[in-house]
Amino acid sequence: MEFRESSLEGMGKMRVLVTGATGFIGANLVHSLVDKGYEVHIFLRETSDTWRINDIIGKVSKHYCDLTDRNKVKETIAEIKPQIIFHLAIYGGYPFQKNSIKIINTNFIGTVNLLSACVNNGFECFVNTGSSSEYGVKDKPMSESDILEPINDYGVAKAASTLYCQSVAKRYSLPVFTLRLFSPYGYYESPTRLIPYLITSCLQNKEINLSRPDTVRDFVFIDDVIDAYFRVVKESKNLKSGDIFNIGSGKQHNLKEVFEIISKLTGYVKMPHWGKANERESDIAKVWEADITKAKEILKWSPKFILKDGLEKDVQWFEKNLHLYEDKV
Repeated sequence: MEFRESSLEGMGKMRVLVTGATGFIGANLVHSLVDKGYEVHIFLRETSDTWRINDIIGKVSKHYCDLTDRNKVKETIAEIKPQIIFHLAIYGGYPFQKNSIKIINTNFIGTVNLLSACVNNGFECFVNTGSSSEYGVKDKPMSESDILEPINDYGVAKAASTLYCQSVAKRYSLPVFTLRLFSPYGYYESPTRLIPYLITSCLQNKEINLSRPDTVRDFVFIDDVIDAYFRVVKESKNLKSGDIFNIGSGKQHNLKEVFEIISKLTGYVKMPHWGKANERESDIAKVWEADITKAKEILKWSPKFILKDGLEKDVQWFEKNLHLYEDKV
């Protein structure tokens, strides 16, 4: 196995692969990579909706490859020979994505296939995307050393993927790392998610249905999330193989706070209808907050946006790009 030394200055010529490139976080990452001049390759499925990256689709190399097809993944990786891999492809992150077999196949088997192919070819940095759902419900801020107690199939699959990546990394001393994301929000986020739902509803003066005002989450702005991906690559030679990092704001907020900030930013004066939206298993949690000490100390990363500032940027973006969501609800 060949693992090339990373030349992180002048990275524009480096070959980068992004899976999940048409999703919310993946699309933001692809936009940033293109802006920085990387040679960007993306995996697509025949059914992929590219609306988030249509404006830059001509600047990336597209590869139609299903991560659950082990042979196709192996062939495509051998063709691309990516130096940096950002793995963001998921299924099951939305309440309506309930197919247990597909959740396991996409998240776990897909990760096994991708990492195995990359190990065969050699690479400089592989960044896996984890989730706070791996932790399950805790009674204190979640730390990377906590026991994983996921409460749904998605959390189980993501936990298995993270542990597999860590196991392979430690076994072969490889530059494989996981960012455990909490609740990212920002540009291009799906309209069915909480924050874009609130923003678009407020901007259009629609009625708003929510579950419960005391539901808590650690919301982290997309600009900070993308910065974390780049920090991992930059610091990769200083990290331990298999390292895992929480990426959140380090502070939880409840739904009532989020609604009040957005309504103030948009001039929305109606009251939401509490109890009119379905609850999720994790809504019972009293604490859902990231301990980001490790990311601060080792990655030298910390969030730059408090919730109010991130939401202000988000509202401004949605005001300019509301047309992108006309047929997405």
